[in-house]
Amino acid sequence: MYVGVDVGGTFTDFAVNPGDGSNLLLHKVASTPDAPERAIIAGLVEIFSNSELDPSGVRLLAHGTTVGTNALIQRRCGKVALVTSLGFKDLLEIGRQTRPTVYDMHSDHPAPLTERRLRKEVPQRRLADGTAHVPLDESAVVRVAKELAAENVDCVAVCFLHSYAFPEDEKKAKELLQQNLPSGVKVIASSSVYPEFREFERFSTTVLNGALLTVVGSYLDRLCAKVARIGVDSEIKIGQSSGHLMSVRMAREFPVRASLSGPAAGVQGANRRAAAAGFDNIITLDVGGTSADVSILIGGRAVEINDRDLAGFPIKFPSLDVNAVGAGGGSIAWVGKDGLLKVGPRSAGALPGPACYDLGGGEATVTDANVLLGRLNREALLGGRMPVKPSLADAAVARLADDLGVAVEEAALGIIRVACAAMVKAIRSISIERGHDPREFSLFVYGGAGGLHATDVARDLGIREVVVPTSPGILCAEGVLNSFLAADFVTTVLTGLNSDGMKKVRRAFSDLGARMDDWFIREDVPEARRRANWTIAARYFGQNFEIPLPVDPSLENAELFEELIVSFHAAHADSYGFASETEPIQLVNVSAKAVALRERPPLPEAAGGRESAAVGERQTMFDEGGFIATPIFERSRLVAGQRIKGPAIIEQMDATIPIFPGCQCRVDSYGNLVMKIDG
Repeated sequence: MYVGVDVGGTFTDFAVNPGDGSNLLLHKVASTPDAPERAIIAGLVEIFSNSELDPSGVRLLAHGTTVGTNALIQRRCGKVALVTSLGFKDLLEIGRQTRPTVYDMHSDHPAPLTERRLRKEVPQRRLADGTAHVPLDESAVVRVAKELAAENVDCVAVCFLHSYAFPEDEKKAKELLQQNLPSGVKVIASSSVYPEFREFERFSTTVLNGALLTVVGSYLDRLCAKVARIGVDSEIKIGQSSGHLMSVRMAREFPVRASLSGPAAGVQGANRRAAAAGFDNIITLDVGGTSADVSILIGGRAVEINDRDLAGFPIKFPSLDVNAVGAGGGSIAWVGKDGLLKVGPRSAGALPGPACYDLGGGEATVTDANVLLGRLNREALLGGRMPVKPSLADAAVARLADDLGVAVEEAALGIIRVACAAMVKAIRSISIERGHDPREFSLFVYGGAGGLHATDVARDLGIREVVVPTSPGILCAEGVLNSFLAADFVTTVLTGLNSDGMKKVRRAFSDLGARMDDWFIREDVPEARRRANWTIAARYFGQNFEIPLPVDPSLENAELFEELIVSFHAAHADSYGFASETEPIQLVNVSAKAVALRERPPLPEAAGGRESAAVGERQTMFDEGGFIATPIFERSRLVAGQRIKGPAIIEQMDATIPIFPGCQCRVDSYGNLVMKIDG
């Protein structure tokens, strides 16, 4: 068996593939934010028991987690100290001297995770060429260690200038700190977290990693122990922000790399499903309980970036380019000071949840609006396991309608439209603003609430085709289940594209190749399953940002030289609309992604046969035209090739998909719903 688990803000999702591709078992339980492992264990026990499966048959247990992200947002993380070069302890506070919101003079970046009194300076300074301008004062490091020993810190981060290329001083300082600090204090060096130039982002990433070491480490200890107690003896693999997996050992060492693993896993799941069904260019829309995550895939490839923010802090390591907005099923609707309707970013989450869940929530949410309009089942969700009280949803939306001075149905439609407008804005930022016309893409929707809002979002963007996979509410769990183990390595070269530069590149190839081999050996990856993807980041001299270029290190220098020139000019023209072929090119970084291939269970195909009929009917409002009688179909009964014309609603355990009047959908050979959207 292959098991994928994704922990979200509202639900914890499970996908189990028995290994032969004949079926995919799906399950959902309410998340337990105070202790995420409780929901995981409860869900595993339920699905093993309900399906009469032996836990010892689990070959892979892959897990996407939000523990690190939530810890940073809530600032419930470890106590971190910083040891840095003399004169640089305020770098984390100074940053890039930018504002989070350009036109908001009162908005500021979050305060650094390490207090100023815990930022210690020592005499040390290397220049960009590695020259020891000020040698490391080892006695000062020992003195700092003794000062920090009394502060009861959990971790000490060592961050020196230019250590990405010359890590000797960081390594020595780390050794001295470990010798003079209590044994329980962890010491990490920025050159081991992600050795890439730009000191602010490198320092920030290292401090974030240090802040998460104890939180994520403790969580993984509890999870591994409890998983073993229920009979699963397979090692757990943890999702990364790059969409790949890492071992628990790596996750304990680099927990910051798992911080955005849930959305990345969804993109990976969408990529595999879309590719199998023949969709190369897709825009993904993942709508969960708290947020909507969007991404773009061109030619079957997801976009990977090296810089992004996490809880307001810059981080630097490879991650899939996923844009998130606070618009999900649990997003709360409210009236602003301007008298206008707002939705999110505050969410009702799992507790107290939307009003209709009857768990204490009283404010109207997107889910309540969908229940009121009949788009969601007004009796129960999760295949009947979660009762719904429509009267509570109606009352919550009615209170909001009174504040707005509109009819209750108008308020419900408004809630959905405002939430969808936020999703549309997020998609525009990754498509139109980057030169891609969304009308040339299919909208691939998933998440528990993705299908509910697909038609509204597609219409606003001019998209004519929507694809809903067989298990949209579980796709993140399915994505992490099907991911490969991988690790990223980088070295900064900062050299011209010339003969001397090619020598530096060759040395980088050799160094990174050795580091990848060490990783493959530590992870016990057979040689036949080892793969490496190489990239060189380049820019014109004087530019601030570089463009990654895929390369083949087996090419001779002359071939590689020519390929870099041609591919860089083409990539620059594609990104910025022009290329200056007379400008000299600077090579910035050489990076490599080590991938451990493994057998993946095949995707189940949809069964054929006689088309199924509607199992019921309910009154549903799709627009201002009022409620209309709408047939209800059970998705598990649909067969390959079946076509359904709107209005209709398709229900399944993990999602609900309304087919609007004038639209129609068909079931393809993999069970995906392919909807054609009218104007």
